[in-house]
Amino acid sequence: MKFVIQRVAESSVAVDGKVIGQIGKGYMVLVGVSNEDTREIADKMIKKMVGLRIFEDEEGKTNLSLEQVGGELLLISQFTLYANCKKGNRPSFIEAGAPQMAEEMYEYIIEQCKTMVPVVERGQFGADMKVSLVNDGPFTIVLESDKLFG
Repeated sequence: MKFVIQRVAESSVAVDGKVIGQIGKGYMVLVGVSNEDTREIADKMIKKMVGLRIFEDEEGKTNLSLEQVGGELLLISQFTLYANCKKGNRPSFIEAGAPQMAEEMYEYIIEQCKTMVPVVERGQFGADMKVSLVNDGPFTIVLESDKLFG
């Protein structure tokens, strides 16, 4: 599982020209799922993500968590995080989770996040989405389950 976490001042996602998810201060997270991922891995990834202390405190140090700043989440499914570019110039996506399994895992992640974060918005699995954001910092963190818990 991979999470690309961007600390944002604001972010939104649109499908067919209509905004379907929008947040203010918080994290816009691209979520990649592989076939090896489980709910246990998702739980660990969510706990790590929500616990990150990457917001600035009164002294300007990155020392505050999402909860401490009243931050929001926007979760976007992103199978292309599992692109394999080793051969040629056309990426292969065989390492990405099968669509049905990946969608179930994405839905699980959303539901678990809702138990921890008051505002959780989402994209639409499998849709052509247009994501907008104002990256605050910029500050971007990549969490990969195989490197964190492997």
